[in-house]
Amino acid sequence: MEMRKLYLLYTLYRVYGMSDKIKTSIVVDRKVWEEFRSKVGSEKGLKMLSHAVEEAIEEEIGEVLVMEAFEKLLACREALPLTVTPIKPRVPTDSGKAVRELRDSRI
Repeated sequence: MEMRKLYLLYTLYRVYGMSDKIKTSIVVDRKVWEEFRSKVGSEKGLKMLSHAVEEAIEEEIGEVLVMEAFEKLLACREALPLTVTPIKPRVPTDSGKAVRELRDSRI
């Protein structure tokens, strides 16, 4: 994953993610586990092993976490009253002319 996506996922997870932890048992191939443990131990230290497993799981279900975080953000926005009041521009404008200028500038 891109670094920006990882940062976004990490931020959203920390702000809107689950706060409680569970203890679980899994069955993993011994060689795979030893390689993973060795890699995490050399990069982050063995105290970060649980965190590394959690990050690997988050990476697999990252889209779900992002969607849940955005749903929570949208739920907060719906609670706010939304009022739109039209205003008149201070300077007379011609939207057709402005659009034509923008289109002509692309050429």
